[in-house]
Amino acid sequence: MLASSLLNRVMVVEFAQVAALPAGLVAFHYAVQLSRPKWGHNSDTGRRRTPWIIGGMAILAIGGVLATKATVMLAGPFVPALLLAILAYAMIGTGVGAAGTSLLALLATRTAPARRPAAASLTWIMMILGIVVTASTAGRLLEPFSPERLMQVATGVAAGAFVLACLAVIGIEGRPVATQAPATAPADFGAALRGIWQDPVTRLFTIFVFVSMLAYSMQDLILEPFAGLIFGLTPGQSTSLSGVQHMGVLLGMILVGVGGHGFGGRNGSFAGLKLKRWIIGGCIGSALALAALAMAATAGPGWPLQPTVFILGFANGVFAVAAIGSMLDLAGRGEPDGGDGGQEGIRMGLWGASQAIAFGLGGLFGASAVDLGRRLLGSDGPAFELVFAFEAVMFIGAAAIATRLSTSETKNRPREAIA
Repeated sequence: MLASSLLNRVMVVEFAQVAALPAGLVAFHYAVQLSRPKWGHNSDTGRRRTPWIIGGMAILAIGGVLATKATVMLAGPFVPALLLAILAYAMIGTGVGAAGTSLLALLATRTAPARRPAAASLTWIMMILGIVVTASTAGRLLEPFSPERLMQVATGVAAGAFVLACLAVIGIEGRPVATQAPATAPADFGAALRGIWQDPVTRLFTIFVFVSMLAYSMQDLILEPFAGLIFGLTPGQSTSLSGVQHMGVLLGMILVGVGGHGFGGRNGSFAGLKLKRWIIGGCIGSALALAALAMAATAGPGWPLQPTVFILGFANGVFAVAAIGSMLDLAGRGEPDGGDGGQEGIRMGLWGASQAIAFGLGGLFGASAVDLGRRLLGSDGPAFELVFAFEAVMFIGAAAIATRLSTSETKNRPREAIA
């Protein structure tokens, strides 16, 4: 929330930087996350995953505080602030890669197959709830805005996240006995990566993750500047708007997980028609909401911005919970030849790297396109309109890929996984 939402808006609006600056920093932190497959492989071949989670969270928390300090330093000389920002965002990328990949691998290996989709849904609901609570609380605490208050809020957020993460993983792996280590995980990282890439399901799902996350991430860095430039919202108000979006994501996930019977199959897997329905429905809903935001860019302050952003978040949550549950299920399903696997971490790392590439390119492209559009068109509204419309088209493309993903999962999955 700090790096991709709040600090992005503060750099652009309060410190009058071009949108490409925070977009470039966020893209850099995603580039650092290309190391996710290696982090996942390390946790596969090790005996425990929780040290990677705690260590990653420590690096992430420190990086968040340093990124906020670098943002405040933009009021002075630019070069020192930029150098500190580069270091901070490198730490954020490293922390997210180490902690996030290891957490997902832990979830895949220590959860019964029938419960993996529900576990994925619950985990992401808690993640979104944390973002909603943090964004809403930070938005209130930032009023009236000042650099000093920004540092205090960011430090509190980082410290609270680290402490909660440590408390959450205490004892979750049990005793570090040898039998808990995956015995079949290849020692060679290159051989393991080549092996999982030969699986057609893994390849197609990687492509789907890339396209869908590219469509999602293009609005991630421009939504708060959009709210400030077009609708005149303050930093606290635009941060609260981000909370409204994530509240929509949360409710979309809850709807699918609780009331939609979307966890198809007797063993709880996401294969087949119901996966296709939820993912396609969420992608199409996201496209429609982005089309509405494109119209809002020209309509201006009279447009119902909060309901539109809420609907966008809701549609994102619907497609995301199905895709995430499928990711968890596929990571723990074993090898394509029916082997026992032991490659949950590296699979999660591959999909995490695909997401990181998409988020880096999407955020940078979206922000740069807005900057270029504002310069060429001489107006803010049409520039945002074009970017939101392009995102809508990308979501339609992701929905098309999802139709093939559902069919390929069913055909290629081992018999015992769909029995």
